[in-house]
Amino acid sequence: MSNTLTIRLPKDILAWLRDISERTGVPVGRIVRDQLESAKSETGKQRFMQHAGTFSGPRNLSSRKGYSRR
Repeated sequence: MSNTLTIRLPKDILAWLRDISERTGVPVGRIVRDQLESAKSETGKQRFMQHAGTFSGPRNLSSRKGYSRR
């Protein structure tokens, strides 16, 4: 089943798409679909998460000393 989506693109993005299409021989529609699929699979994988757990510094950053339970 095929669905059609019509969007308006700025001239610079359209020129970029056409340039990529001509250089690679891949139709513009396929480039857009591939990019959308890529964005869909990236959902929940924010770039900042690559740094999770990589902090180097003091173990306890709390400014309220004496309020922690041990």
